[in-house]
Amino acid sequence: MPIHIPVLVKETIEALAVQPGGRYIDCTLGSGGHAVAILDHSSPGGQLLGIDADPEAIKMARARLDAYRGSTLLINENFVNLQAICIKYDFFPVHGILFDLGLSSLQLGSNSRGFSFQHDAPLDMRLSPSQEVTAGDIINTYSEARLAHLIKTYGEESYNPEIAHHIVEERPIKTTLQLVGIIEEAVGRRRGRIHPATKTFQALRIAVNHELEHLEAALNQAINLLGFEGRLIVISYHSLEDRIVKQFMQRESKDCICPPETPTCICGHTACLRLINKKVITPSQMEVQLNPRSRSAKLRAAECITVQGEYHKTTDELHCLAEAGGKGWRRPALLQKLRRAFSVA
Repeated sequence: MPIHIPVLVKETIEALAVQPGGRYIDCTLGSGGHAVAILDHSSPGGQLLGIDADPEAIKMARARLDAYRGSTLLINENFVNLQAICIKYDFFPVHGILFDLGLSSLQLGSNSRGFSFQHDAPLDMRLSPSQEVTAGDIINTYSEARLAHLIKTYGEESYNPEIAHHIVEERPIKTTLQLVGIIEEAVGRRRGRIHPATKTFQALRIAVNHELEHLEAALNQAINLLGFEGRLIVISYHSLEDRIVKQFMQRESKDCICPPETPTCICGHTACLRLINKKVITPSQMEVQLNPRSRSAKLRAAECITVQGEYHKTTDELHCLAEAGGKGWRRPALLQKLRRAFSVA
């Protein structure tokens, strides 16, 4: 099994502003690369909640993080349930939340999962075996029009009609390499630097795991779990993910999100985030050379500027507050006074 090299580790630790004794959530634990760095920098007293939908990733991370056993809580779940997980385990508010949205080497290197087209495997692509729908189900049951739409929407593939037509003509399709051959027949063997099957495989993986919908839901939940000045960090690897993250952070960093033509504000929206890096952070040339898979990574970071309780309106959010009791840091004015006192001293 290839070793997974975590991306933008130094930049992630800096953006999270990791501090000793802090509490952090890694929503995409993988094999634990970022988690190790967070725990190292939050020692002594740091705590980490690690979440991953893939049970194999949890197993690998548990072994890797064995030395931090007393400081970690590892949960085999999808981060779409982020708030419910934190309520269940009484793990909020927190100092920082990380999403690293890329596939790990564990998944790409698996001979039975079908995430990669570098070797033959069943068309599965599920992050968790508990999920019902596989990539093979989509490939072999969707209509030509629905397949074309999926490949265009989630893969941004301009040859979507040709690929969908060839897929339907060649069904049933059982393995990754069989699908790759059909795509190559539809669009040609090479188009620039990327393999012609790359975008279609991306589209299928996103559809199988509902990745974009889950990301949007989890980002909204993350705000409710951050303490004052807590950090939200997201590393994305393709334009669809990055667009969701960018728009979310920009929206939540504004007081008014009414359309420009609206003469006076009617939305009542209040900013709850401050952008840490207005310009996206990307890997250095040296990191890309050492780890070519990092080349498309983009890191965005924001800081919570709202006290918990100021922006909670739904029943779930109020329940979240009730469960938390008096824990956490919720008095930013007092925090600022303490900082000034210590700076004078």
